Amino acid sequence: MQVGVVFPQIELGSDRGAVRAYAEAVNELGYQHLLVYDHVLGADPAVHRDWSGPYAIADPFHEPMVLFGYLAGFTDLELVSGIVIAPQRQTVLLAKQAAEVDVLSGGRLRLGVGLGWNRVEYEALGAEFSNRAARIVEQVTLLRELWTHESVTFEGKFETVRGAGLLPMPVQRPIPIWFGGIAPSALRRIGRLADGWFPLVRFGPDLERALEVIQRSAAEAGRGPIPFEGRVSAGANLERVGRHLTGWREIGASHVSLDTMRQGYRSVDAHIGALTAAAPVALAATAP
Repeated sequence: MQVGVVFPQIELGSDRGAVRAYAEAVNELGYQHLLVYDHVLGADPAVHRDWSGPYAIADPFHEPMVLFGYLAGFTDLELVSGIVIAPQRQTVLLAKQAAEVDVLSGGRLRLGVGLGWNRVEYEALGAEFSNRAARIVEQVTLLRELWTHESVTFEGKFETVRGAGLLPMPVQRPIPIWFGGIAPSALRRIGRLADGWFPLVRFGPDLERALEVIQRSAAEAGRGPIPFEGRVSAGANLERVGRHLTGWREIGASHVSLDTMRQGYRSVDAHIGALTAAAPVALAATAP
């Protein structure tokens, strides 16, 4: 099982030195990937009085693809978007950005995509919210076409490309596409289309049922088992961290990320300190 970290988007802010120090420390500690959340805009609760989303206008978010281009230059980490809201982005542009990150990182991009929940963000980006599930299916097909063929002609319901292609092409052909999602329709879609899954589900019957739906859908589509990545809050209770890492390994997770965000760490040094303390626990919990 591969162990990485969740980049603490809302707590490192715009301090470029903190971003670099954090990524370098993660790399040196032996973690294998860095997962980054995505939001282009935050809603202003003073305007949207019924706002109930987990993030708002005061929460800073680095743009994942730009951030990955920066990190690719000085780390060996796998770079993971967890997740990019694909249906609110132009598919061809997303394909180009992902290919560029893959080239600059030497084939270390894992592109997580999902539908998102933020109607305010969709509206501001000029994207339709109601048909996003249908669009992402078409997007995944087009992304893979663009990453594997020099010239692409594609006629879909939402996407049209006529005799055009990307250059430079990515190192990985195609770049792995992982999905988020937990709704039954999303789980079936993951089994049919995805290269992996980010399950924001607790251990127990819900996770087991979700995995059953995904793997059954994959088998019906003639595909092999779908890998998945767990997430563990990296607080001060290292015994709990180790127990949860072991749990993810035992249930068959291929990856797991330690998350220090919203654990009370208010400086980059505090985040690094928590990951430093957890590193031996992670190694012990994931050893064969």
